[in-house]
Amino acid sequence: MKIGSDEHKERFCRDFIASHCRFDPATLAWPDLDNAALGRLRAIPFWQEVLYTERRAGAIVDAYARTITDPLVREAVALQGYEEARHAELLREMVRRYRIAAEERPLNDPVSPDLRRAFADFGYGECLDSFLGFGVFKIARRSGFLPEALFEIFEMLMREETRHIVFFINWMAWQQAAHGRLAAWLRSLNAARYYGRAIGRLLGTVRRGRKENGGKDFSATEASIFLEGFTLRRLVEECCAEHQRRMGEFDPDLLRPRFLPSLAGLVLAALRLGSGFRALREKQA
Repeated sequence: MKIGSDEHKERFCRDFIASHCRFDPATLAWPDLDNAALGRLRAIPFWQEVLYTERRAGAIVDAYARTITDPLVREAVALQGYEEARHAELLREMVRRYRIAAEERPLNDPVSPDLRRAFADFGYGECLDSFLGFGVFKIARRSGFLPEALFEIFEMLMREETRHIVFFINWMAWQQAAHGRLAAWLRSLNAARYYGRAIGRLLGTVRRGRKENGGKDFSATEASIFLEGFTLRRLVEECCAEHQRRMGEFDPDLLRPRFLPSLAGLVLAALRLGSGFRALREKQA
């Protein structure tokens, strides 16, 4: 399959559309939570930011879909917009059901008039959020931070986010190849630029989350069960392992995100090398 071909377009669009899952957030099997679980859920400081981000994502993707002339690509992008809006509905239902302090503020942030660039910015941000989220989600689930029934609901979102980033990476490659844009090294440089902006937005979300939580870090709340034994190396290892596992569920002919896993591999190599030097010094001492 040639990247940028009509066959490529048909494959990544139709796979995305066919894998859509129907559900209504209001009718999901939301579990009853005891006081300890409620305290941990409410202590997470960024629910307001996540809800805002999902609402804004739905608006950006929906607006971009209306500008696409190719009917199949437009159908797929419009479906993603629907799913992003449904993520916001799911979070809104969770906030209401468990009485989480998360104010729903107006969508006042201006969207770039270049909707294709806005969609690309959003897509790279979703790749970053998902890669980190894979590891955090696995660690939290394994620790029993929240009841398994609630993780089953969150797993639905994780599956959809995984579909979104696979679709996005293939859409970006199809766009660039079909229009003859950028040599391979320039595409990598372009991706690094987008990821740099995504990291800046993520840090802004963290800062706003801390401000809404009285300036406290997540570790200063009731999340100690989740953070027990938490290290940077463990997080990066879990992110890489979960990324590989989740990507294995897709058509092997489709592209997957490679920039962040490659960067994480370099970070892991450096962390392991540092651990080896420390162990050697301790042995010699």
